[in-house]
Formats: sequence, C-alpha cells, structure tokens
Amino acid sequence: MNRRDKVLKLIVEHFIKNAQPVGSKTLIEEYGLDYSSATIRSEMNALEQDGYLEKTHTSSGRVPSSKGYKYYIEHLRDRSIDEEFKYQMQTVLDQKVKSIQDVITQSCEILSQMTNLASIVLGPGAKEEHLVSVQLVPISNTSATCVFVTDQGYVENKTFRIDENTKLSDVEECIKLLNDRLKGTSIAELVPKMEAIRPLIDDYVINHDVIYQAMLEAFVGFAKDRLSAFGQEELFDQPEFANDAMKMKKLLELFNSPEAFREVEESDDEGISIRIGDDDEDVSIVQAKIKVPGSNERSIAVVGPKRMDYDKVVSSLEYLMELLDEYYDESPRKEAKGEREERKQTFQGRENSHGSGKAKK
Repeated sequence: MNRRDKVLKLIVEHFIKNAQPVGSKTLIEEYGLDYSSATIRSEMNALEQDGYLEKTHTSSGRVPSSKGYKYYIEHLRDRSIDEEFKYQMQTVLDQKVKSIQDVITQSCEILSQMTNLASIVLGPGAKEEHLVSVQLVPISNTSATCVFVTDQGYVENKTFRIDENTKLSDVEECIKLLNDRLKGTSIAELVPKMEAIRPLIDDYVINHDVIYQAMLEAFVGFAKDRLSAFGQEELFDQPEFANDAMKMKKLLELFNSPEAFREVEESDDEGISIRIGDDDEDVSIVQAKIKVPGSNERSIAVVGPKRMDYDKVVSSLEYLMELLDEYYDESPRKEAKGEREERKQTFQGRENSHGSGKAKK
C-alpha cells in the first residue's frame, strides 16, 4: 500500500469511528505515522483535489467523500469478519429445525446488533410472486377465514362475517371460482383481475360485499412490497440522525419505501450492492441477494449513516451469503463462489506483482 492509500485508509477508518474531521496532527499522534505534517498535508490536498476527501466548513480537517468511500471499499478495507458474528450465525444455523423465515429474521437481528445499524429483509417483487390457492376455513355459522397462499410461501388471511341470509355453500362456490380464475396470477395483477370477475361473484353470492371486500383487502396487501426492518433504534444514537431532525425524518421514511431498496444496483460480481448517500440524506445501503429454497431471490440490507463501517458490513454480508448458500446447499451459487474466489486470487496476485497503486485513477 503506497503512502497516499495509507493516508486515505486511516482517514476513512478514523472518521467512521469518531465522526470527526481528520487532520494531519491526528494521523501522526494516533497512528504514529513516520511522515512529517507537511508530507501528510500534501497527500491530503492531493486526495481532496482528486475527489477522495472533502473539507468541512467547521474544521481544517478532512472527511471522506462518496468517491473516497467507494475506493476504500474496493481497494483498502481489511475484509475482516468479526469472530462473534461468526459464532452467533453458526449457532443459529446449527439449529436445523428452524424455519426459513426464522433463520432470515435472526440473521438480520444479529447483523443489527453486531454493526449497531438497522437491517431489513425485502421479499420478492409483486410481479415475481403468484397466487397458489385461496382456502376457506369455516369458524362458525356466521364467520369464516379465507387463507391466501403464494408460490413464495407468503400467507395472508382475512376473517369475515357471513350474513345470516348467505349460505356457506354459496361462499364455497365463490372461493372455487376465485381459485379457478386467479390461480397462477401474479400478485401485481390480482386486484384488477378481482375487479374484472366481480360480476361473476354477484351471481354466486347475493350479499357478497363483505366477502368481496375481505378478499380485495388481502390482495391489496399482497400487492405491496414486503419489507421487514430490524434494529431501527440502533440508528437513533448515531450523531448524524440524533442531532438532525430532518435527516431522521428522511431515514424513517426510507423504511416505508421498499422501492428505494429495489433501486440499489449491483456494484460488483459478488452480489453485494452499495448505495452511498449524499450529504442531505446521509444514508447508505449495503445490500445482498440471498437464495432460499422454493423462493426467488430475497434481499438483506444494512442501513446506516454515510460513514458506516463498510469493512464490517460488507464482510458480514458476504459471510452471511456464503453461510446461507451452504446451509441451503445452493450448488449453482457454490460454483459461482468458487469462480469468484479464483478471480479474486488472480487479481490479488496481479496486484502484488505490480506493487501498490495510487489512489488517483
């Protein structure tokens, strides 16, 4: 690692830890750099000119820019994995009786605890999920529950009251009609298709409004992107949000906006996607796609301030992806992982043979 890279690495890691702009004096005193203040300031000026550092208005120190964080993630991070995180994840996966949902939920909870950030799990998109069946479960002579199941294992249920003038057999015929007409329909198309067959439901059930509304509400719920968040309270103590009500408001709005996570683009071939926020929003998202049996890909993401510990977060998500692949025995992903490791070793060997490069590109 050359001198400029080392200075950038230390500034990024110091700012991540302390949330304070970094000056040459800090680098010398805290990290024992064997360079003069003038030399370090020269490197910091060059990094600022190249767009890797920014100067704040309130201090002579520097902070990493989005470009600086990206370079750090790609070239300078240690790729270390917390041993406690490994232990806790192995403990979860050793309990073979756990359901898929329990494994994912506990994985997100551990991610939040170990990173002091929030984590989310995002289900498949409405276009990728289809209705498998609608089932009627009579509760009494005056009430029943409809259970809706998708091909991704998601279940929604609605309980409704049966009018005393409505026969249960009529309701059963209505459910049979829904299964015949809607089975295999994508979740995104359920509501308009339900509206289209409403006249047919009128023919089966005279007092059908309550039943129709219960089913329509279930389909509307299906059509919404499903996002489960964990550890949002971990963010309240972060200085970026604790001291800025507007940033906190935008952060909370993010957890009600699944589309923001859909928009995060893949940043490399290892399946980790990173969106580094701007100064106004000050929120970064690190996201990984995971495969689970009988389901399309889902996403697990870690959400935090722009100065989040990217080394810990990215390494933890990479480790989690590998663990879940092994746990669910996803052979194609295993092969892809082997190819990635081979490419990584080739790249590292090439880097070592050429020596360390400069931060300027």
